[in-house]
Amino acid sequence: MDVLGKDAILSAQDKNNQIVSVPEWGGHVNVRVMSGTERDSFEAGLMGDGGKVNTVNIRARLCSLCICDAEGKRMFTTDADIKLLGDKSAAALDRVFMVAQKINGITAEDVDALAKN
Repeated sequence: MDVLGKDAILSAQDKNNQIVSVPEWGGHVNVRVMSGTERDSFEAGLMGDGGKVNTVNIRARLCSLCICDAEGKRMFTTDADIKLLGDKSAAALDRVFMVAQKINGITAEDVDALAKN
């Protein structure tokens, strides 16, 4: 296996999309892999007061980081967008959320580990 240099690492195309069917919304959405910075921000947002895990609107928060347009750009970027997304069907959000978790390697154990730390 080759040892990669800085340019090879930074030019690697490592953020894939997965198309998810969302019949409740009448079509499909692109779900993308988050950047490391976005993942860190999401995880930091899971920590609530007193070290408890903050699960308020967790599905919409993760989905907002992962739903993207054809070019891979986020479509839901503001707190207001996240609130509106959170008001959508729980079944539809859960379908997208599960794919976002899977392609980003986020497990229930990850959330538990964050709560313990």
